[in-house]
Amino acid sequence: MTMTISSAFDAGNIRVTNIDGDTANLEIVTDHMSDFYQWFHFRLAGAGGREVTLNITNCGGAAYPDGWPDYKACLSIDREDWTRIEKTTYKDGTLTITLVPETDCVWIAYFAPYSMERHHDLVSTLAALPGVEYRSLGKSLDGQDLDCLTIGEGDLTVWLYARQHPGESMAEWWMEGALEKLTDPADPHARSLRQKCRFHIVPNMNPDGSRRGHLRTNFAGVNLNREWDNPTADRSPEVLAVRNAMDESGVDWAMDVHGDEAIPAVFLAGFEGIPSLKDEQQARYLAFQSALAANTPDFQTALGYESSAPGKANLSMSTTQLAERFGAVSMTIEMPFKDNRDLPDPVAGWSPERSKLLAHACLATLDQML
Repeated sequence: MTMTISSAFDAGNIRVTNIDGDTANLEIVTDHMSDFYQWFHFRLAGAGGREVTLNITNCGGAAYPDGWPDYKACLSIDREDWTRIEKTTYKDGTLTITLVPETDCVWIAYFAPYSMERHHDLVSTLAALPGVEYRSLGKSLDGQDLDCLTIGEGDLTVWLYARQHPGESMAEWWMEGALEKLTDPADPHARSLRQKCRFHIVPNMNPDGSRRGHLRTNFAGVNLNREWDNPTADRSPEVLAVRNAMDESGVDWAMDVHGDEAIPAVFLAGFEGIPSLKDEQQARYLAFQSALAANTPDFQTALGYESSAPGKANLSMSTTQLAERFGAVSMTIEMPFKDNRDLPDPVAGWSPERSKLLAHACLATLDQML
């Protein structure tokens, strides 16, 4: 059979430049109205049982080229279980993926995708459960709903939100894990948290970029996590809708869920550079960080981003904006596209399952902190 490659589906992204026998040269397509690109997701058909070489030739100009060394592409034959392709190499701007597909139809992606169809399944399933309230906070530029689920009857207001950067699909796997835990009637941490807190949960803040196969931006080519100081209806209605809802409810604790291309670890980023930083606010953040490290070996504190200098925080980012705006204990949690350096898994690398378990650990830690 002749090998074919396609990406005309939910969250798909690749461009075929040429196919010669069992070798294909490919390019990642930029986000709409943007220069960002790094997310890929495509179907390889007609090559079962043969060794195939796939060259993604424009990786040197991607948004984060430091993400390619030591990276292994993801593979699935059923779009449910994903493993890593060991023969993934990066040299001179080209990511080369060599494999022998088990079947004549396999899927390859930068990370295990979280499709908008799965998102709708998640939202509809959770919205039908007792004790879960659903509302749409507004519409994206493509007209998709910004889904929000509210859980709990406590006095403390907690916001969890993910996928400002749509290519960071591990963030919505984390959300699936968080929602499963919070709605488990037998889970003691969940029962305790529902008594103490009122959770507002936005599983996907960038549905347009998610469906279109973007790495980092919405339909307008805007990085939503640089809009929180001045969101607008024509550029960033997603942020405007969520921030308006936060203004109505207030925010005591918040977690923004992301993935990092280059750093092979799970880590937190905080708000230490905000102008109004309070000692107690920072102490609670650091206490959560230490407790999370004690609760799961998948989290560490040695690797991460540089701290902002006093008074120099970028308030266009959600974590710093919420800490400054509300005095909240807010944080960004980052998961790797690669593997966890301290606890590697050669078969799956960092995975949807580990993302979900990390969410369980984060919520248990929050319960302990409160």
